[in-house]
Amino acid sequence: MAKEMMKGNEAVAEAAIRAGVQAYFGYPITPQTELLEWMSRRMPEEGRAFVQAESELAAINMVYGAACTGRRVMSSSSSPGVSLMLEGISYMAGTEVPAVIVDVMRGGPGLGNIQPSQSDYNQIVHGGGHGDYHPIVLAPCSVQESIDLTVLAFDLAEKYRSIVIILSDGSIGQMMEPAELPPMMPLKTSFPEWAVDGAAGRERRFLSSIYMDAPAEEVANMRLLNRWAKIRENEIRYKEYYLDDAEYAIVGFGSAGRVALSAVRQAREMGIKVGLLRPISLNPFPVDAIEALGKRVKGILVVEMNTGQMLDDVLLATRGKVPVEFYGRTGGVIPFPDEVVSAVQRLAAGPIVTTGHPRDRWMKFMSFLN
Repeated sequence: MAKEMMKGNEAVAEAAIRAGVQAYFGYPITPQTELLEWMSRRMPEEGRAFVQAESELAAINMVYGAACTGRRVMSSSSSPGVSLMLEGISYMAGTEVPAVIVDVMRGGPGLGNIQPSQSDYNQIVHGGGHGDYHPIVLAPCSVQESIDLTVLAFDLAEKYRSIVIILSDGSIGQMMEPAELPPMMPLKTSFPEWAVDGAAGRERRFLSSIYMDAPAEEVANMRLLNRWAKIRENEIRYKEYYLDDAEYAIVGFGSAGRVALSAVRQAREMGIKVGLLRPISLNPFPVDAIEALGKRVKGILVVEMNTGQMLDDVLLATRGKVPVEFYGRTGGVIPFPDEVVSAVQRLAAGPIVTTGHPRDRWMKFMSFLN
């Protein structure tokens, strides 16, 4: 199929339609509203369910109810809207129903602003609501990857009866790039045996996240944990660039990873042997790949559009075996490649200070903003 120019948010919406989404429930919030608007036109055209709910709370509970039927369902929002959805997401996890959620991140905390940020990493990867569960989290860095990961998200959600979150940001959601859409898939006509479909003449089915008996709740938690172990074993995704001969490495995801790749190419032209590891699955996180990377290079630079949320996961993965530095921009500010190149130069210049936390050293460097 030929490529066409598409905006990121609209591309995700159309990819979901072509992947067979049967119901969408959402609420407008910048910078993801184009996704909802696209769905408002295309879903009725395809004879499928679209509801603009009265709030994010209502939207996620509509997703919860529809997911119990075994249909392909989704919602989308942006940072403060996703915060409101977390209770419903936890209920869905406890009920073990699949769903896809798109989070187009913006600056925060609070209402923040509508500029692109990666402020939701902790909320999505380490949060997501109360209880012991783990959503699968996928982070695209382009419009094409947003399309591809949307299709994958529905397959993973059904395979593992899990919530899958596509963690995008305002830059990826608003940019336009040439991309190729997948062919239209037929809608599902058969549904899993656990699904609640109102059919008569069979044994009653009941779905709930409530386990009043503590040992029964523990069994449910262990079932989720065992499922997560299979996800960790099979669904870790990342990409490597210029790492074959690298003496230094950058770790960055999404838009920050995209900027970092430009910085890597610039630094290479300057004679600095640096490469990039870009996590695609933020949960499960590529711990082993980053640990192995730490044994091969002299230092690692973590680049994010926040104050260092993934940084702590990289520090855990490297186990203190390699110096780790951090460079970030926050509040909706996107770093320029030149800024990242300067951080790489500082990393390569040495000697690298290994005392204290990398975030503290970054804060001293960024003190001109105070």
